[in-house]
Amino acid sequence: MKAVIVEDEEFAARRLGQMVAELAPEITVEATISSVESGARWFSQHGPPDLIFLDIQLNDGYGFDILDALEDHPPVIFTTAYNEFAIRGFRYNGLDYLLKPIVKDDLKRALEKFKKNITRNGQGSAENLEQLKQLFHKEYKHRFMVKVGNMFKSFNVEDIAYFKSHEGLICLYTHSGQTYPIEYTIDQLEHILNPIHFFRINRKFMVSVQSVVEIHSYFNSRLLLKILPKEEEQVIVSRERTTNFKRWLDM
Repeated sequence: MKAVIVEDEEFAARRLGQMVAELAPEITVEATISSVESGARWFSQHGPPDLIFLDIQLNDGYGFDILDALEDHPPVIFTTAYNEFAIRGFRYNGLDYLLKPIVKDDLKRALEKFKKNITRNGQGSAENLEQLKQLFHKEYKHRFMVKVGNMFKSFNVEDIAYFKSHEGLICLYTHSGQTYPIEYTIDQLEHILNPIHFFRINRKFMVSVQSVVEIHSYFNSRLLLKILPKEEEQVIVSRERTTNFKRWLDM
């Protein structure tokens, strides 16, 4: 069987190829492709492989753009740096994915699923694939309008360090130390903010990657954070979110 790896990070592509060779020696990696442009060129000159490992976000576009150019594509295992909350619909759509950094057990599971479904021509319907495209082309919120006295002020999300819930009130905290109440819930923020830049660590806090300056082990398998601007309350990553938080920081 032949496979193609579409991945724009050289180290990640090499490591994935090594793990495939170890876990499924019957699969030969025929090519490693690093861009949409080179992918379109390769597939126009070669027959389809039995399996594609497809990075969703490439330097010159989306992996979906390569699939769009194919008349009929083989089974696909997506790879992505998005956290699990952002991609929770994958398995329900009948497609599989590997979350970066790729773990050998996850790859083994995905390969076993591929082998069981090897007779299928492509995984998931066109409708399911379209739903995934919409998920990753989603437009996230860029600005927040807040009321300051009798005036209104707009803040770019890049200016926001974190959000905190306190006694039913949600406030945004800017990197410069300003604090303003907003009319959103933490649940709503989790859906409208880009998961690459913001992560919900518990029921009360949603932090930006720039706000996290120190990470300490804490009892009961949790993490204690130091964030800026300084927060007097302890900022703790809940136990059930610790693994995903580490992956989020390792994108």
